[in-house]
Amino acid sequence: MSVNQIIQFLVVADECRSPEEVVVELEKLLRVYRFDYYGLLRHPKPHENPMKLVLVGRWPDRWPETYIAKKFVLIDPTIRYLAQAQKGFRWRDTIAAFRNDPHRKRMERMMGESIRFGLEDGYIFPIHGRQGLLGNMTLGGKPVDLSPVEMSLFDAVAKKAFWRLLELKKDTEELDAAASVDTKMTRREMEVLNYLADGMTSNEISRVLQISNHTVDWYMNGIQDKLNAKNRQHVVALALRLGLIT
Repeated sequence: MSVNQIIQFLVVADECRSPEEVVVELEKLLRVYRFDYYGLLRHPKPHENPMKLVLVGRWPDRWPETYIAKKFVLIDPTIRYLAQAQKGFRWRDTIAAFRNDPHRKRMERMMGESIRFGLEDGYIFPIHGRQGLLGNMTLGGKPVDLSPVEMSLFDAVAKKAFWRLLELKKDTEELDAAASVDTKMTRREMEVLNYLADGMTSNEISRVLQISNHTVDWYMNGIQDKLNAKNRQHVVALALRLGLIT
């Protein structure tokens, strides 16, 4: 284990006076652990250009373009798992969580293609704020085995690097504003939301809850307003990202 190097980064990051200095110290730590590739990313807002989400990173040649062109973000098991994760996890462990998913084959093909680019395995560490998921740190390349202690410390590294970069770039206010979504749902709204995520129609939900279609739609409109969603599909997508449903 190289725990001392992790602790050193956590201390030194506060002394950095520019984003470039933070990146130098972070990459120094990642070299010790032999991570070939990494990224610190903000969580996307609706219609946002994915290339603008990266605070800093290094990826295999042509991988970001391939990932975007093939729309892997829609089925990437690591990203889908990220929506419900409260701590860091390993890439290869996420496929098992979607064993019955209709997109399982596409997920496996995506993971196979990432291996051909040199992304054999890796880790993702979610970064949460007051209102939910704000970003993540992704580490990858050849397989690296982290102990439970190192996993916990890298969670701290992710948060420290993310917030320190935003502070030095003076972006923290914009990020907090982007995360200002009202996620406080009533018990009935959560019931409707979960049934919606299961693919049920208003008629089906009204029969299960023994309320009228009009009342179901009233709850649905309230949920849509709280999440600033454009439609019901967008409601489900945002609820997954914010960890309201799994």
